[in-house]
Amino acid sequence: MRKILQMLRKLLQEPIGLLVQTRRFAVENLAMNLFLYLSVVLIWGTTWIAIYAQQSAGINAVTVAVFWRFLLASLVMLLLLKLIKRLHRLTLQDHLFCVLQGGCVFGFNFVCFYYASGYISSGLESVIFSMAVMYNAINQWIFFRQRPSARLIPAIALGMAGIVALFWHDLRSTQASAGLMWGIGLSALGTLGFSFGNMISQRHQRLQRDVLTTNSYGMLYGALMMALVSLLQGVSLQPAWNTQWIGALTYLAIVGSVMGFGAYFTLVGRIGASRAACTTVLFPLVALALSTHFEGYEWHASAIPGLVMILLGNVVMFARWPASRRRVII
Repeated sequence: MRKILQMLRKLLQEPIGLLVQTRRFAVENLAMNLFLYLSVVLIWGTTWIAIYAQQSAGINAVTVAVFWRFLLASLVMLLLLKLIKRLHRLTLQDHLFCVLQGGCVFGFNFVCFYYASGYISSGLESVIFSMAVMYNAINQWIFFRQRPSARLIPAIALGMAGIVALFWHDLRSTQASAGLMWGIGLSALGTLGFSFGNMISQRHQRLQRDVLTTNSYGMLYGALMMALVSLLQGVSLQPAWNTQWIGALTYLAIVGSVMGFGAYFTLVGRIGASRAACTTVLFPLVALALSTHFEGYEWHASAIPGLVMILLGNVVMFARWPASRRRVII
């Protein structure tokens, strides 16, 4: 009789224990996603100031700046992974995809944005770069047959409308010209390259390739591409040896690249490229806050509604709706 009671007690306790473990896992998973999301927003929101500081410190060429940034980042990553024995072997096919990823995310897209800054304002560049959310959703549908979530459409609409409102004063004051078209085209091309790199990272993680290993090799290959382009153009790879340039380079390489891209592509593997790209809608707000303090950015009448719409778009994307309401939305 005692054995029977013990068996019954065990059977009753197992579902409760399983439920507790499931809830704990869900909470921990949500907390990690939120930590990665906020890390990307804060890190990439501050890199704009570092890029501006590096550019104003006497850089010779855009390709040289990109080369040194990702060479330093890749060497640090590869050394750390080797020391902690986390550097995984990759197949030849994996390395070829890392080459593509390096060109898309750690090379030519940055060149596009750096050159575009000579034609259009950084505010307009941020508006165009926020299209990464839309690019990723479409590319996931094309490459992975993942139909976009129903809540993605209103989230994108709110986020895009918010950023347009946020920068409406700049957009309205910008005159249509050949330079403007070049700036828009280069920014759109750079954003498309970033999205393609997202797809390649998602391919790596679907095949259970280590995200840190693939990122490290991608950065290295991207840096080598920039070195080759610089040499073909007859540009010296000599860095600018001054405190501001070196300080900005160090921040961009270690914080912006090693930590930022590591957090971002980990987030891509956990929640998908389209949802992870929503960070590109939010991090311009951090850049604006820094610009307000350091560069005297002026908040215009349309900026506050824009800020509200951006935040609301993120709520729509990530909030858990009640079941009855979810059926109505979906």
